[in-house]
Amino acid sequence: MTAANVTRLGVIGAGRIGKLHAENIALRLPEAEVAAIADVDLAAAQAAAARLRISRAVADYRHLLDDPALEAVVICSSTDTHAAIACEAAAAGKHIFCEKPIDLSLERIDQVLAAVGQAGVHFQVGFNRRFDPNFAQVRRMVAEGKIGAPHLLRITSRDPAPPPLAYVRVSGGIFLDMTIHDFDMARFLMGSDVTEVYAAGSVLVDPEIGAAGDLDTVVVTLRFANGALGVIDNSRQAVYGYDQRVEVFGAGGMVAVANNTPDAHVYSNAEGVHSAKPLYFFLERYTESYINEMRAFLAAVRAGTTPPVTGRDGRQAVVVGLAARRSYQAGRPVKLSEIQA
Repeated sequence: MTAANVTRLGVIGAGRIGKLHAENIALRLPEAEVAAIADVDLAAAQAAAARLRISRAVADYRHLLDDPALEAVVICSSTDTHAAIACEAAAAGKHIFCEKPIDLSLERIDQVLAAVGQAGVHFQVGFNRRFDPNFAQVRRMVAEGKIGAPHLLRITSRDPAPPPLAYVRVSGGIFLDMTIHDFDMARFLMGSDVTEVYAAGSVLVDPEIGAAGDLDTVVVTLRFANGALGVIDNSRQAVYGYDQRVEVFGAGGMVAVANNTPDAHVYSNAEGVHSAKPLYFFLERYTESYINEMRAFLAAVRAGTTPPVTGRDGRQAVVVGLAARRSYQAGRPVKLSEIQA
């Protein structure tokens, strides 16, 4: 691509996800350039810049917003900063890719969406699982009517190990830091909004998670606007790896996705039949999806079209998460209208 056709971006946040996006853009997406990276930990930003040959590293993200040469920013800072940075970026006329969640408060999310709408900039939320080739194929088959009208959805999502307790204490809880991906995936796969949730949960992995006010094992049932039903099960610890499975059952058939493994070998001997365990970590399992989601954002910016994961999508996932939390606390089904009213 010529320099005139390359989108220049700034990455805000040089933690794990910020470095991932910066690396993908710098090494795998020739249609874009990371022109600057910012982090309150300047050393982290400088280290990422040196490794990826990014020309500028700063501590204050506002330097990126003030740079007229940057067309867009990728917000990968801590969750509690997303809304403020997004509003400032919109006011500066920058297109925005924002990691999930936009915020844990619907009021602040609405402020972001209003700012984005007023500025007329593109805004995409980082629900990368939509761009996983396996899950995207399930969505295509459902949308094309290959299984008839969808009736039942099952999502299994289990992490290989719990996150640090410091993260648990500020994450908003399992429904908003972990299950939120599955809430978005449920809406995406079924092509219908969730109208009601019922959530049950326990602390079975680590009592310290419970002491921090959170859960580590949950089951959520969903009712969709089209009448279909769904079930999501989450655990913060699956000792055999990163367990990610989906099934959609309909009037005319069923489509399912099993776990990705490092290889497809099957070994049989006198002790049994053996195969590889699932990939261990989300960065391995969803490598391609992270590249695909950023490519889709860049394409929307260049074409002037609506990004495939909108601000409303980001908001709705949080609404479902808040409803699930209320359902668990109240011990009853909760309609989303109770949260959005």
